[in-house]
Amino acid sequence: MKRYRSAAAVALALVATAVVILPAQAAPVGSGPFVKLWSWNWNSVARECTDVLGPAGFDAVQVSPPNDSMSRGGAVWWDIYQPARYTLTSKFGTEAQFKAMIDTCHAAGVKVHADVVINHMTGQGSTSYGGYSFSKYNYPGLYSAADFHTPSCVINQSDYTGDAWRVQNCELVQLADLNTGSEYVRDQIAGYLNKLTSLGVDGFRIDAAKHISTTDLAAIKSRLTGSPYIHQEVIQGAGEPIQPNQYTGIGDVHEFVYGRKMKEQFTGQIRNLSTFGESWGLSVPSDKAVTFIDNHDTERNGSTLNYKYGDTYKLANVFLLSWPYGTPRVYSSFTWSDSEAGPPHNGSGFVTDTDCGNGRWTCFHRQLTGMVGFYHAVAGTAVANWYDNGDNVIAFSRGNKGWVSINNSGSALTRTFTTGLPAGTYQNVAGSGTVTVAADGTASVTVPAKSAVAIRVGTNPSPSPTP
Repeated sequence: MKRYRSAAAVALALVATAVVILPAQAAPVGSGPFVKLWSWNWNSVARECTDVLGPAGFDAVQVSPPNDSMSRGGAVWWDIYQPARYTLTSKFGTEAQFKAMIDTCHAAGVKVHADVVINHMTGQGSTSYGGYSFSKYNYPGLYSAADFHTPSCVINQSDYTGDAWRVQNCELVQLADLNTGSEYVRDQIAGYLNKLTSLGVDGFRIDAAKHISTTDLAAIKSRLTGSPYIHQEVIQGAGEPIQPNQYTGIGDVHEFVYGRKMKEQFTGQIRNLSTFGESWGLSVPSDKAVTFIDNHDTERNGSTLNYKYGDTYKLANVFLLSWPYGTPRVYSSFTWSDSEAGPPHNGSGFVTDTDCGNGRWTCFHRQLTGMVGFYHAVAGTAVANWYDNGDNVIAFSRGNKGWVSINNSGSALTRTFTTGLPAGTYQNVAGSGTVTVAADGTASVTVPAKSAVAIRVGTNPSPSPTP
């Protein structure tokens, strides 16, 4: 949904190695990791599933809203969050292309999650990408004025701390708010979601879930066929009466505090991350949390890191995939200078095929394919052998399955680390080169500035010689 927007390296000072053993977090119910290919068209997602996502081991891909929406001719990104109807004629492709994408991704071993907008319709009358005409409170063949909450009720900023009812029953940024307490409206929404699952969609990201009561969401969920994986956008705000944990009975919940904390630490000193977890004020327990460094809203409003932070952004994502908290989601989209601008498109506003070499798309997930294997290899293991240099270099192992060091400083660091891994030579799955682990589990490693070294079981091409 539409929102409005957005250090220097410290000299290394080596300190004694600290060994901290932390309990393993419970594995989330939702599988992972998955990748959000935001604003990619269906043909491009299908190709990426075959060429990259499946071979890398990504469990699922989250795609943009597939329904017909208000058209702004491709000029803005947010028109896709203003539904015009539930027909699958979006600016990303046709229903046939959507179905072909799902089938192709499934063949590659990748599930598909669809972003679904069910809280509201549009903010004004217009014409859709599918050529459908409508007005703000009249969608012929679907909804009329009687299917919406009171038009004069618009959410004010003060409502977020003082009036939960208004947050869930009034208009969000003047978008026509569906009366999700209506049996008819619930049936229409559930019919749309069931159509998606009939085409093979495996899960849903529910946009603006905080603006729908849990009673209404539960009623809609009860109408769904099968057991699609559900994860919900519930943004935590200070002092708000509506909190993310209230939605865990519906499904998993997006952990927005996670990304905010990653920005604080990776623009400061990452040594503090040894205790990272719920005690930091995270709003969702690990087994119900979808974690991420950024998304399409936060990359624009400045609350999190984004691709423009370069190596720092990549290092935060390495931490995301190596630290045991939640179900991690990696984000890839298009580059931008105007935060309102839409993705690359043709003259009619339809999104063109993704080209990872033209500078218009970040294709960031491709930098993390090795860390996806790391995530799977260390699943269920505890953090041990913590090291930090008192500043911006950290290292830790995950049981005897994997070890990672992250150097967020401007200088390389060379030292002997305790990895906890069996003796052998391992590929660096976070970059290039290899690491040789001795019989006692130690390894002499140089971690370059603004880089990471990660090794895991299953990547040792040959055993190291007996000392």
